[in-house]
Amino acid sequence: MNIPLRNESEIAKLRIACKLAADVLDMIEPYVKAGVTTEELNKICHDYMVKKQKTIPAPLNYHGFPKSVCISVNEVVCHGIPSEKKVLKNGDIVNIDVTVIKDGYYGDNSKMYVVGGETNIRSQKLIDVTQECLYRGIRAVKPGVALREIGRTIQNYAEGNGFSVVREYCGHGIGTEFHCDPQVLHYDGGDDGVILKEGMVFTIEPMINAGRRETRLMSDGWTVKTKDRSHSAQFEHQIVVTKDGCEVMTIRPEEEAAGRISRIMHNV
Repeated sequence: MNIPLRNESEIAKLRIACKLAADVLDMIEPYVKAGVTTEELNKICHDYMVKKQKTIPAPLNYHGFPKSVCISVNEVVCHGIPSEKKVLKNGDIVNIDVTVIKDGYYGDNSKMYVVGGETNIRSQKLIDVTQECLYRGIRAVKPGVALREIGRTIQNYAEGNGFSVVREYCGHGIGTEFHCDPQVLHYDGGDDGVILKEGMVFTIEPMINAGRRETRLMSDGWTVKTKDRSHSAQFEHQIVVTKDGCEVMTIRPEEEAAGRISRIMHNV
């Protein structure tokens, strides 16, 4: 396993890409409402990235993916393809996953939205628990800790709240490439003995299901749904391991204001 350790110059460039990726999630929020199609949201994101930010939407044409963002609604776990046929309605839960490339460096993040501001109690709890899973995973990061501790922490919290953790998809190293080592599992499935070191950059992006953990890949080759059609939620941040914790490079202003995590995490 070849896990890159990023230097200060690289980290500075990654911070720029990550800030831009986070800005897209803030920008799109007012448009996530009943009656809009996921393709309309894709176009708004695409135009914002390409025309305003001067960034490249990383998903577009990546291994043949046809759109600029992934939009996953309700029972879709991940990699939902935006479509003119998918119209959002009140109560839907929606994940928008944004990755931008700026000057050759990648920024990757996602968050959940609730159409109309309210959904059923179970789905709202799912969203809240999934976000806390991400935050707990982030709080586990510091040099000298086994990589598997992130997954163990997430799995314990998710299952302790009556939810399940998707196994087939995971976080990943990122930097001047979209995906590289290490793979970051969101359950305690082992880690090949990887110990976290300062300069490692990767995503943590737990996918948590309201029902069973099993998934199925649809015929389009991308869209992943829960096998039992239960709702699924996901949050994602890109982080870099620091000397005593980590830096959350894709943190958004409302998260810092809430005080549950901060950009610089001293996880001593």
